[in-house]
Order: sequence, then C-alpha cells, then structure tokens
Amino acid sequence: MRNLHLYLRAGTARINPFLLAALTCSHALPARAADAPALTQGGAPTAIDAFHELETKYIFGFTEGSDIGEEGERAIEFETTGSFAMRGGSFSAIEQEIEFESVPTQFFGYELSAHGLLQSVNNVNGLDNFHNFNFSGLSAEFRFLLVDRGPASPFGLTVTVAPEWARVNDVSGAVMTDFSAAFRLIADTELIPNRLYAAANLIYEPDVARAYGETFWQRSSDLGMTAAMSYRVTPKVTLGGELQYYRAFDGLGMQSFLGNALYIGPTLHIQFTSKIMLAAAFSTEVSGHAIGEGRSLDLTNFQRRLANLKLEIEF
Repeated sequence: MRNLHLYLRAGTARINPFLLAALTCSHALPARAADAPALTQGGAPTAIDAFHELETKYIFGFTEGSDIGEEGERAIEFETTGSFAMRGGSFSAIEQEIEFESVPTQFFGYELSAHGLLQSVNNVNGLDNFHNFNFSGLSAEFRFLLVDRGPASPFGLTVTVAPEWARVNDVSGAVMTDFSAAFRLIADTELIPNRLYAAANLIYEPDVARAYGETFWQRSSDLGMTAAMSYRVTPKVTLGGELQYYRAFDGLGMQSFLGNALYIGPTLHIQFTSKIMLAAAFSTEVSGHAIGEGRSLDLTNFQRRLANLKLEIEF
C-alpha cells in the first residue's frame, strides 16, 4: 500500500535547537505523514492530518481504481462474488477465489487465481434444477499502469487483461470448456485530496464456450461501463456508491444484442492496518430489458442482485 508513516520523537534523542528551528520554518510536513505527532516552533506536539494517501484499487466496489500497489508488494486475497435471482424461480451462485498478487515493478502487477463455485438453481426459466459445489477454473489478471495519479497528473490510468479458463457454466452449472478474457480501461481521480475519489471503468469481455461432448463453440461478448465515487468518513473507513451498466451479445464482435442491465449499490472499504484491508459491494438491477421480453428487467441474461467481498493480506 501507499501508506507513509513518519515518526518524530522529540524526547528520545538530543536535538540541536537551531537545526530544529530551521527545519520547522522552512516547510510544513506533508499531509500523508499523518499518523504521528509533529513539532511546532515552540516544541509542543500538534496533530497532523490523519488522512494520508490511500490506494484506490479496491475502494470503489465492482469498479476498480487505477492504483496497482507499490513495487515489491505481495499479497494473498480471498474474494467472494455472489449473484442472486433470475426469472421464474430461485437462483444463487457464489464464487470463491483464492488469489496471489504481486507487483514486480511500479508500472506492472499481476494476480493468479483458483476458483470454486457453489450453485443452487430452482425452477428458473430455461434452466434445469441444480445444486452443487465445483472447482470451476483458473484465471489471471495483468495490470499495466499507464499514468500514475499524482502532482504531475490529476488522473490515473490503468489497463488490465484478465484471461480465464472455466470448466463449469456459472449459470446452469453444466460441465463445459470456457475461455474468456476481460479487458478493462480504468481511470480515477481525487476530487478532494485524500478524501473524495471518483473512478470509471470501460469493460469488454469476449467468451468462447463448448458444452461437454459437443464440438460446436458458442461465441458471446459483454460490454460494461461503470462509475463510482467514494468518500473517506474516517482515516480507515471509506463509503461510496456505484453504477454499473452491462450489455450482452451473441458473437465476439457484439453482433447480436441480447439484453442490458443497470445496477446501483453501495460500497465499503476498511483499511484495518497498512497490510490488511476489507472491501465490500452490493448492487441491485434497477433497469434492463431482454430481447423478446416485455418486462422491465433483464433477468434472463443477468441476475437481479450482485455482491462482492474481498479480504487482502500483504506479506
């Protein structure tokens, strides 16, 4: 993480008073050195702003921030993603990922993940009833930081590529071979330094899949656009909200439109320590339409509710 801690202990060593006065008068301590006391010209301790710099990668929920972490960072992450409710019956799919993350350079980071999927389908239109837990596949994510947000640029810009192999259909539960890749363009900014943040993502996800025992490959693609804002209510707790809009297509090049969905929901981020963080998000479909249906929501190509929970531990 980008947390920077500066500790000045005025009583633990002999300090040259002329040097101390010169340092104090020449410039103020930066706001990100916020977790410790500073010294005034008179020698009395004063509190420094506790809202030090915050990494934005996970503070926006499903929407991602442009930060990739500090060079040399490594972490283990446990991510749970749930989708619930489809047309005509009860539906739930809960995916559990275990991820290893690393940042070899300041402009490149990657993640390697293994997936498990718990599904329960009852009386959903067009689906067989299904209840099971499976090892569902493997994935990776490669993050390329193009523009680092900072004094030289108010905006951060990152591109990610996330290939995935899946052996289970995440809706029907059928055994299959599935290859996909999510391409994401990420931009974010600080509207109020170290307090109010905003981000936007553009997502394109092509997919090819073949059912077990068949030779025909089905091709599809999704296009997504998301936006989010987050505000730090305390130095460790950030609250926000986000909008997500998705369109589903037949064909890798978005040839045939199938339906769309608009989601809205709250987000939460807690930075327990400099090495442990928790992020959560929940979204509900509020508008949508599936081709061939006269209803207001698309619960054929999408689910009604989405949830995400991440626990990251650096080491």
